[in-house]
Amino acid sequence: MDSQEGDPRYHFENVKRMLNEIIEHVRGDVEKVRDPKAQALFETTAEVLAGLTKAYDHALAKSEAAWR
Repeated sequence: MDSQEGDPRYHFENVKRMLNEIIEHVRGDVEKVRDPKAQALFETTAEVLAGLTKAYDHALAKSEAAWR
């Protein structure tokens, strides 16, 4: 096993990157569709994933008691 693969921070960064890609994608979809319900769902998806991204940021920074 690669030494990076054993480090959770390596995986945190990969997950954050993927989440950010999805956030960008669904926010772009908001502009592409005309259905207000679909737009709301895409924007809600982006907001929820942004919250998860923030949780990964906290884990990386060990800024919350749970991560220390």
